[in-house]
Amino acid sequence: MRTAFRSMTGLATALVVLAGSWAPASAQAPIKIGASLSLTGTYAALGQNQHRGYQLCAKHVNEKGGVLGRKIEFVLYDDQSQPATGVRLYEKLITQDKVDLVMGPYSSAITEAVANVNEKYKMPMVAPMASTTSIFKKGRKFIFMVQSAAEVYLEGLVEMAAKRGLKTIAIINEDTLFPKATVQGTIELAKKNGLQVVFVEAYPKGNTDFSAILTKIRAANPDVLGAATYFDDAVAITRQMKELNVNPKMYGVTVGGDLPTFYQLLGKNAEFVYGATQWEVELPYPGAKEFLQAYSMEFPGRDLSYHSAGGYGGCQVLVEAIKRAGSLDGEKIREAVLKLDINTVYGGFKVDPDGFQISHKMVMFQWQEGKKVIVWPDELAAGKALFPTPPWTRR
Repeated sequence: MRTAFRSMTGLATALVVLAGSWAPASAQAPIKIGASLSLTGTYAALGQNQHRGYQLCAKHVNEKGGVLGRKIEFVLYDDQSQPATGVRLYEKLITQDKVDLVMGPYSSAITEAVANVNEKYKMPMVAPMASTTSIFKKGRKFIFMVQSAAEVYLEGLVEMAAKRGLKTIAIINEDTLFPKATVQGTIELAKKNGLQVVFVEAYPKGNTDFSAILTKIRAANPDVLGAATYFDDAVAITRQMKELNVNPKMYGVTVGGDLPTFYQLLGKNAEFVYGATQWEVELPYPGAKEFLQAYSMEFPGRDLSYHSAGGYGGCQVLVEAIKRAGSLDGEKIREAVLKLDINTVYGGFKVDPDGFQISHKMVMFQWQEGKKVIVWPDELAAGKALFPTPPWTRR
């Protein structure tokens, strides 16, 4: 794989990934797939994981001869975790770089912003890391969801809490699109399962000091704390919970808790924490174990998370749609995506006429002795939840 860098004034550093080896001059030009990703900024750890999924998929597709007799080439830019930058970059990809197709960026917030761009040009976009329902319910025709909805990220936490007789829950979130949708969904799930919501509060993107909000939670004394997070805030909240001795019977996060780095940074303080995840290697998805082996060889020592598998699986979806369409025509690819009912490395893929995912399932894990153990739903669980969470001094 060859990677070339070039600068782009006023936008971001561009990263062009030329997947596979150079084709001879007589061969057809590669199919160019454009995307921006959060390679720096607030969402960098997660965007980089998604990036590696894209890279590995392109390598594997090209090793098998490409698609429609052509190799694929990702043209990638760093949107610095900023929606406005993402919008400018997708405009550039489509109008200046003349990419044939696009894939989605990281996060619901950036996807929501750039979805208006690809829609304008009628260019299909498979969006592996956008899970907020509203993105796909605005009449757009050229965006397709890959993972489960934001509103159900904490479903497992709520359901397990109710089964254990817990009565109250507090919910906190980053004040951006995906976490806000998660909160609304969690409130509804709590009501459905008989839990009383005793505290809800949002904090700004990039916030690092959670002492004020955690002091309020300690006063509310909920049985359960659900945090709609990304990586940095998931780590900071957990660390500061120990410092302030906030210790609910169950505590779970949405995004970030699944990264190996989460445990590496927190050590024993990560024990008993629940996390939502869209994918784990032990789940019965075709090619998951082979994906793990290839990823470990291609990116030794790098984090592997559902964001990596999602990037790979989303790429699989697009490639399959191109094959079935037999064309790079946007309308034909759109029609092909809407007809897909397939299993990828990432799990099931099938969308409704709005492009909303109706096949993929997510799970809830708990950190136990340094390992992620799937504890919900029961039919996919590899172990039982350790309950209740003990005091910080006993971890």
